[in-house]
Amino acid sequence: MSLFERPPLGAVGDPVPHESADLHVTGHALYTDDLGVRLHNLLHAWPLQAPHAHARLLKLDTSPVLSVPGVVRVLTAADVPGVNDAGVKHDEPLLFGENGPNEVMFYGQAVCWVLADSTEAARLGAEAIRAEYEVLPALLTIAEAIAEDSFQGSQPTLRRGDVALGFGEAAHVFEGEFEFGGQEHFYLETNAALAYTDESGQMFIQSSTQHPTETQEIVAHVLGLTSSQVTVQCLRMGGGFGGKEMQPHGFAAIAALGATLTGRPVRVRLNRTQDLTMTGKRHPFHARWKVGFDESGRLHALQATLSSDGGWSLDLSEPVLARALCHIDNAYYLPHVEVLGRICKTNKTSQTAFRGFGGPQGMLVIEDILGRCAPLLGLEAADLRQRNFYAPGEATPYGQPVRHAERLQLVWQTLLQQSDFAARQAEIQAFNAAHPHTKRGLAITPVKFGISFNFTAYNQAGALVHIYKDGSVLINHGGTEMGQGLHTKMIQVAATALGVPLRCVRLAPTRTDKVPNTSATAASSGADLNGGAIKNACDQIKERLAAVAAGSLGVHPDDVRFENGRVYPLGHPDQGLDFAQLVHDAYHLRTQLWAAGYYRTPGLHWDRVAMQGEPFKYFSYGASVSEVEVDGFTGAYRLLRADLLHDVGDSLSPLIDIGQVEGGFVQGAGWLTLEELRWDTTQGPHRGRLATQSASTYKLPSFSEMPEIFNVALLEQATEDGVVYGSKAVGEPPLMLAISVREALRQAAAAFGPSGRPQLLASPATPEAVFWALEEARQERAEVVAADD
Repeated sequence: MSLFERPPLGAVGDPVPHESADLHVTGHALYTDDLGVRLHNLLHAWPLQAPHAHARLLKLDTSPVLSVPGVVRVLTAADVPGVNDAGVKHDEPLLFGENGPNEVMFYGQAVCWVLADSTEAARLGAEAIRAEYEVLPALLTIAEAIAEDSFQGSQPTLRRGDVALGFGEAAHVFEGEFEFGGQEHFYLETNAALAYTDESGQMFIQSSTQHPTETQEIVAHVLGLTSSQVTVQCLRMGGGFGGKEMQPHGFAAIAALGATLTGRPVRVRLNRTQDLTMTGKRHPFHARWKVGFDESGRLHALQATLSSDGGWSLDLSEPVLARALCHIDNAYYLPHVEVLGRICKTNKTSQTAFRGFGGPQGMLVIEDILGRCAPLLGLEAADLRQRNFYAPGEATPYGQPVRHAERLQLVWQTLLQQSDFAARQAEIQAFNAAHPHTKRGLAITPVKFGISFNFTAYNQAGALVHIYKDGSVLINHGGTEMGQGLHTKMIQVAATALGVPLRCVRLAPTRTDKVPNTSATAASSGADLNGGAIKNACDQIKERLAAVAAGSLGVHPDDVRFENGRVYPLGHPDQGLDFAQLVHDAYHLRTQLWAAGYYRTPGLHWDRVAMQGEPFKYFSYGASVSEVEVDGFTGAYRLLRADLLHDVGDSLSPLIDIGQVEGGFVQGAGWLTLEELRWDTTQGPHRGRLATQSASTYKLPSFSEMPEIFNVALLEQATEDGVVYGSKAVGEPPLMLAISVREALRQAAAAFGPSGRPQLLASPATPEAVFWALEEARQERAEVVAADD
């Protein structure tokens, strides 16, 4: 059997619940911070946060701190034995003080950390520190950064064809700009780390991190150790969404540094306000664009400049920007393209990975363009989108062929029928004509999302599989569990590959001393990479077991079958032996019953300077239809119905995948309609302070924002070649399905005005933003009526 051939029966494809679901709902699931209560002599860390967005630290007097009862130590730059930096780009100073940096770069930045016997003592200790600052000018918006030419990192350009020629040949040319906000991850579990030194001198860290290997590397260089002297474990996370890919490293380093200096275990656990004010968000973007269409409404040329707000340091801003450029086409063929990307440097938290990793920002730009331009072209938005879809044989602007492009049309047409789109369009027109103060909107939008890391080296994974003498199985892999169901899928892959029931397989926590040099659990590639590695390990063991079984069964090893805990000759399931018996026999014949598995995604190549190549293994396709109702007096709206159809290949775990599609859509709708980050941009003493630093001021989607009718389906008969059991990634792509909600709001707002006009809509499209959009539409209608009179 080849590496990716689906066996006739097995656990893959079964609708099983999340492997820790019972622990989650009963409160028995342990997270990083829970593990500290078991440690004796535990110290608690608390940061001193800077009260300015940009300032020079003139004085840091920590002497009063040690008089605070319970305080043990203050960590400053002078205490760092290795490199005083928490980033992979070496542009993120970890601590301030003597021999350290003196320039505070954002409001709330940690200057130093206090260690104490209790959280309260550490907090009081931080308050006792005397710090003096010289306030410096701060840049807080993309516009301010552009005006001051404040950029960081590379400025890539995506090119194909000749945009000047394209515009010269275009029948219609339009220009515009679009600015849209970021998004707070708001995972349930805030950043947490727990560190101690074991009896051998090894630094052991429990961390809520999506990238244990990188956490290990950062801690090692802060402490001046080798990676082999540091072990990082991630038991599970209470959510990540990209926010724990890069940002946890510094918190783990603080805990490890404290443990090294005091000889006691140290706990770092941010409260909600600290997490919101100290960690990065989804990147806000500004786009300036020019687009050309031919007479039939086909896209002919696109020229744009995308400016992202990277915050104070680079973090992951460069690959986020690259993915935005690679997704500005979304599902549409662009013959002539020139898109410049640049990263603004501002005095805010360092913006970071967030579900979609730049893809949503790039896709939102082209969808906003099409939504605006459709009325100017005299076309329905749905029609304009469909006529610009990729056709078989066409390639992206960066040169990657769009395989299975016909699935775009299949998904689109299937969803149009399943959602009864045409009939509902007519019903909405009748409703809007009869209701002057309430309007409805209906929109359908597509998704084409590339799966793999833009950084080619990250597209590899390892696994370690043990089979014990009693036939039980233990699997280790490099992926981390943040609620997305990766561990569930990996158990299913192992059970299927070995032909044993799920109950026989147990999964160990993710640890850097079990599987080294792991990639982040990100880019929606966790199941592809780790599943391939686990299957590779299982297949190695199974090949050895088949040789043993062949001797007992009197057949060739190729004719041995493993299924449901039984091992039997091909065509004779009634003959054979139990899997556990075979393992027992194999052990006594000195057969290796463990294997290190490995997988690397084939066929990838990417020139990040030229922005050309094939960075993705495949594309994930989907589409969504959303219907909204808007109140003309307030701009308040309801999401009446959403119909989603998404391509996950042959699903490894349908219940998990349906949940991911639902959750991604709701989180995307939150970004586009509700979640508005606000910073104090006045020139007063709180300039640069995050104003939306709690659940009371930052609006998250709740049950009241869920669609009243929610239909979610997975595309059938959608096997993907060359991936584990024909499956496709599901983590990030469904988030972009929520663009249809925003486009439906655009349609509803436009219904208050005359036809044939472009409807502008801010993002996030909060009720206030929708009100001002529909108010503009009403004003134009009034002007048309007045002109007719």
